[in-house]
Amino acid sequence: MTNTLEATTQIITSNELLDHWIGHRRLTRRTIEAFPEKELFTYSVGGMRPFAEMVLECVAMTIPGIIGVKTGEWNTVDELMHHSRKGTPTTKEELLNLVDEVTEQMTELWTEIPEERFREKDRAFGQWEGTNYWFVLYWIDNEIHHRAQAFVYLRSLGIQPPFFWER
Repeated sequence: MTNTLEATTQIITSNELLDHWIGHRRLTRRTIEAFPEKELFTYSVGGMRPFAEMVLECVAMTIPGIIGVKTGEWNTVDELMHHSRKGTPTTKEELLNLVDEVTEQMTELWTEIPEERFREKDRAFGQWEGTNYWFVLYWIDNEIHHRAQAFVYLRSLGIQPPFFWER
């Protein structure tokens, strides 16, 4: 299902997009660091999930997503969810290590993505149809969304979240 959109004026390069994403990932990492250990895995407001679970959702999509963008071969949502439950971190240190590991892998894989793949259409995880650059933007937006929820958690715990502009 690979259809290529006609290229127009480029506003941002793929490397600049990766740098933008990594900046958000650094901010997410500092948000994790701000949490007390117990609350990172248990604290919730208004029925939302604990922040550790939200982080795991974000990192679980990263590598399979980048591989999908790179190759056009996507895991299904069921495969993605099954994979995300393997080796679930139980400490802040383990979660930070996982975030670091996934960020390093994403940086390495990114360089292997042919530039034209970003404008091609795919069906991500067998479910969502769109352009590959849109999927990347969605993953970044999803991380920002969950980090904003974590900021609410931190404030309700009396903890100042990191400044969102310091990436």
